[in-house]
Amino acid sequence: MSDDLWAAATRHPFLDAVRDGTVAASSFDRWLSQDALFVADLLTFQARLLARAPRSAQGVLAGGCAALVAELDWFDGHAADRGLAPEPEPLPTTLAYRELLRRLDSEPFEAAATGLWVIERVYLLGWTSAKSADSPYSEFIDHWTVPEFADYVDGLAVLAQPQRHADLVDEVLRLEVDFWNMAWADPS
Repeated sequence: MSDDLWAAATRHPFLDAVRDGTVAASSFDRWLSQDALFVADLLTFQARLLARAPRSAQGVLAGGCAALVAELDWFDGHAADRGLAPEPEPLPTTLAYRELLRRLDSEPFEAAATGLWVIERVYLLGWTSAKSADSPYSEFIDHWTVPEFADYVDGLAVLAQPQRHADLVDEVLRLEVDFWNMAWADPS
């Protein structure tokens, strides 16, 4: 596992621009639209993971599934408020993430749970790095840094085996960096 990759994934220039309020609305909206697609894919993956989880892991995974359903409702409201397409076309990075989640469906539970933990830990640490009361995006930042989400990530940590799945951890971290980068990219 690379400390440099963890830093790149959790302290990205996109997050700095969100914190500082300098990110273009079009870049934020591109990221938000793609993240909604990703969350829908994550819900599918996590529901399947719950179905094959050992009894001791079911509570945290079920709570995560319920939170993802609420997250999709939240995304729908913000997409409508921001005038975003209800079903945007997935960009290449979103498709790459979709493929990773599909691949994790066939991995042993411990590997899949480790991948999920990395995804959620990056999200929590990344948005925590963007915290600022002055950001015009503070409503979004606050939403993704609530204590309940931190507790969920801690619950996933108990299921994760990052040392045993270091290559997978690095793969997820690289995809996270690509996902932040996607916000800056011209989708055409």
